Amino acid sequence: MKRVTILGCTGSIGMQAMDVVRNHPDDFELVGLSCGHQIEKLRTLLDAFYCPYVCVMEEADAKRLAADYPNIQFGYGKEGLLTLCRQEEADIVLNGIVGFAGLEPSLAAIEAGKDLALANKETMVVGGSLVTRLAKEKGVRILPVDSEHSAIFQCLQGEDHRQIKRLIITASGGAFRNLDREELKGVTKEQALKHPNWSMGNSITIDSATMFNKGLEVIEAKWLFDLPLGKISVIMHPESIVHSMVEFVDGAVMAQMGTPDMRLPIQYALTYPDREPIANSHALNLEEVGQLTFRKMDFERFPALGMAYDAGRLGGTRPAVLNAAKEVATQAFLSDEISFLEIEECVADCLKHHRAIEEPTLDDLVMCDLWARRYVRKRIGESASADNH
Repeated sequence: MKRVTILGCTGSIGMQAMDVVRNHPDDFELVGLSCGHQIEKLRTLLDAFYCPYVCVMEEADAKRLAADYPNIQFGYGKEGLLTLCRQEEADIVLNGIVGFAGLEPSLAAIEAGKDLALANKETMVVGGSLVTRLAKEKGVRILPVDSEHSAIFQCLQGEDHRQIKRLIITASGGAFRNLDREELKGVTKEQALKHPNWSMGNSITIDSATMFNKGLEVIEAKWLFDLPLGKISVIMHPESIVHSMVEFVDGAVMAQMGTPDMRLPIQYALTYPDREPIANSHALNLEEVGQLTFRKMDFERFPALGMAYDAGRLGGTRPAVLNAAKEVATQAFLSDEISFLEIEECVADCLKHHRAIEEPTLDDLVMCDLWARRYVRKRIGESASADNH
């Protein structure tokens, strides 16, 4: 039985991970959970699962929960979260936290010698060099949960990594994949949140529509598979059946296919190297699918992808700034403060004014993350002020 800690248990990834645990009671034991502010959702989970240690964001929530669940130890805040990541009982930590906030918990889990099932792509995007160095030093495995990286990981089982010619990451294109730049000018958040294939959280759904999400996946793949960005391609694949591919030096291409169900990569990361059935899963039926289509990625249509490639190539603190600026701009769009196309403008402007640090420490990354967030918020605030005059 594998002992599992799930970070971000009330989010999209976390809830699906809980579903995997529920359906395999003989394979997994829950030893830790964390959540932010969705306390009622957490209560529902605690009524259904026993878990000895739980961390929430606010001290007041922790005290109320402790009174209602006396058999559970509750922590709170950043220190409580890092303590949860380091707990001795866990064999593997699944990081389903969204955004930059997931980096330090990943480092804490690795430092404690825990295998890391990684759904938090920012861990690698922002701190790839720190994370991979520490994982090697501690001898722990980083098991990808993103469907694209899990697909590559599965395709590489038993293969010599030196024989990889390139990785091919597929992109659905998001809600606006068939619109041109002119047509994007009036789109709304309600339209952007209607992803044609996947059911995900709001932020990542917007990131899919801008293609920033795919850009972050490219940078993450660089670190996960120790390859230069020149060997990582992106191709448009609207059906989201082929989750990614690996081309080898002899011309062979291996692909991992499946229905758009995140429980598959979540479960594979938790059960690796074994496979288990997935309850209530819809098996892939290629006869029903009929055909699979692919088309070349248009970097002029999706400039966010180009920004990510540039930041990833140049390295240093640039990916951290790209990510932070993107997070703030995306939330501003979701709050109706800026238009859809202004998300890209905010990120490009922030990168332009950033003075990069080439070999950053964790403190440097935290500092640059804060700088980028403040820069974008100030830019949005000044723009709003100008519009009101």
